[in-house]
Amino acid sequence: MVKLRPNETFESLLKRFKKYVIKNNILEDYRKHEYYIKPSVRRKLKSEAARKRARKFGR
Repeated sequence: MVKLRPNETFESLLKRFKKYVIKNNILEDYRKHEYYIKPSVRRKLKSEAARKRARKFGR
């Protein structure tokens, strides 16, 4: 977690916090767990994405 250091401005604290969030993939993890996706639907989406990639790269 990010804690305020002595004599640190709010702007630098916010900058450190943003770096921390990006580095640890916190937003990505939050979005992934934002709502439940059934395993069957997850497999279907993964399969569709693979087919789309294959078409895009001409395989």
